[in-house]
Amino acid sequence: MRGRVGPMWLLRLLSIPYGLAVRARVWLYATGWFPTWTLPCRVISVGNLTVGGTGKTPVVIWLVQSLLRRGLRVGVLSRGYKRQSGGEFLLVSDGKAVLAGPAEAGDEPHLIAVRCPGAVVAVGADRYRAGQWVLSRFPLDCVVLDDGFQHLALHRDVNLLLADASAPHDLDALLPAGRLREPLAAAARATLVLMTRVDQVRKQETVADMVRALGRRDQPILVRFTPDLFVDVASGGAQELAGVRGQTALLFSGIGNSGAFRTTMSGLGVNVVDEVRFPDHHAYRRSDLERVSDQARRCGAQLLVTTEKDAGKVAPLVRPGDRVLALRLGTDIMDGREQMEGLLVGMLKDEG
Repeated sequence: MRGRVGPMWLLRLLSIPYGLAVRARVWLYATGWFPTWTLPCRVISVGNLTVGGTGKTPVVIWLVQSLLRRGLRVGVLSRGYKRQSGGEFLLVSDGKAVLAGPAEAGDEPHLIAVRCPGAVVAVGADRYRAGQWVLSRFPLDCVVLDDGFQHLALHRDVNLLLADASAPHDLDALLPAGRLREPLAAAARATLVLMTRVDQVRKQETVADMVRALGRRDQPILVRFTPDLFVDVASGGAQELAGVRGQTALLFSGIGNSGAFRTTMSGLGVNVVDEVRFPDHHAYRRSDLERVSDQARRCGAQLLVTTEKDAGKVAPLVRPGDRVLALRLGTDIMDGREQMEGLLVGMLKDEG
């Protein structure tokens, strides 16, 4: 017991200087010692306080698609985490065609580009400079920042903060003792708080407890991610959800919250017989797919199922005869839709 407690005390001790450094950085931006730059268009940020998956990508996709349907010219700026391409900036989509794959662009930017035809998608660590670079080439009405809550160097007009209701313990402690990137007080910067995966919460008071922990008094937006369909990774063809009900499946993924993936699949009536979890943003090799296929044969799984984020990296490795499906999720605003719609209408008024 002592061996387990000791390292946690050490991690909590290390989180103290980390927290001081984070608070100092925020203070330097708030007081103007570090400059905050403004782009000549509206900016909406989608982000979180924790490491790991809270559902930022499906929310960004929903937001971008909603803005495009309203006739706005939309750009997406992402860091392009673990992208393999060089250069300060990379154009992932020009709004007409996807120009870079997941290895070059990063998992999330590539998926956003595929799911949001008509949106300009670019990656770059410095979001302000990347925004300038994009706006010099494309006339845009607004820009959506993917994972931008901590990117304080760029002014944003709307700051959406996501928290995963199915993982309340993520709010317990700062890195490296816990999963918090910033102290909970940082939630005060958010325009709106979106509580995701609320359908996976067993106790309804969990959401209220998390809102109080974030120090918010306003009503959060309640969000769930609903399965839309399956995509055949090799052919790109769509398959209805009912087509896999009752079948056995092996799941594999390299995402921040693989537990939520399994819960969703089980909810579809699929018998999950095994699972292979790779690190987040895993760069797949053919040997990985062979390992997964061998394991599926050993446990008698009829299907191999992965996430849509993983599918782009898996597709080039799939051989004839391999049947790999990817689950596509949609975003459902369960409570607070009027607030979200009002946000979108506000974008239109500002542009008008």
